[in-house]
Amino acid sequence: MSDQSSKNDTLVRVDGVEKMFRRGSEDIHVLANLSLQVPAGEFLALMGPSGSGKSTLLNLIGGLDRPTKGTVQIAGERIDALSDHQLAAWRARHIGFVFQLYNLMPVLTAELNVELPLLLTSLSKAERRKHVATALAMVGLSHRANHYPRTLSGGEQQRVGIARGIVTDPTLLLCDEPTGDLDGKAGDEILNLLQALNREHGKTIIMVTHDPHASARASRTVHLTKGQLTTEALQ
Repeated sequence: MSDQSSKNDTLVRVDGVEKMFRRGSEDIHVLANLSLQVPAGEFLALMGPSGSGKSTLLNLIGGLDRPTKGTVQIAGERIDALSDHQLAAWRARHIGFVFQLYNLMPVLTAELNVELPLLLTSLSKAERRKHVATALAMVGLSHRANHYPRTLSGGEQQRVGIARGIVTDPTLLLCDEPTGDLDGKAGDEILNLLQALNREHGKTIIMVTHDPHASARASRTVHLTKGQLTTEALQ
């Protein structure tokens, strides 16, 4: 897995973003004039209470949603200006997602779950298998490649989820409460793994969490309250 760029480069630039949803006759403002910059190579934690807009911001950065107002640039590209087709192709190339509840396919083995994002690429079957083997090795699960999710612990399932997130060597790894469904020991192992991906492999990571223990592992924490950035504090 390759480093994406130097740590001094701004990889993520969110400028004046607002996000509004309509519920019946009511407008729900989730993000309000929010701006954020994330350098390449950073491990950033997004903290805040439920409903603060953390996951909404993560979805905007990952191209899963579009802002009502403002711009989102990743590596200099305005992703909010892309068509739906262009955005889907962009996500496949640049974004790895890690979810709280793993989102693994129960009928597929660990290695086939990890391979799923590669099916959107032009890689041959042999090349895909090589990438999968590398990703599983990076998360310490080479020996569990042929196991199904039901036979894996929660921590192991999340490791498979992380391997799936990094198998395409994405520009940006986005983690939404990656330890939220795990006990303390398994959660610590996942946080150790994310730190290693950041420090040893140069991965830029943005992690949504409500847990101060998890955010302490990041190199910087940003706090959101009612859709607005309230503090940016170095750990």
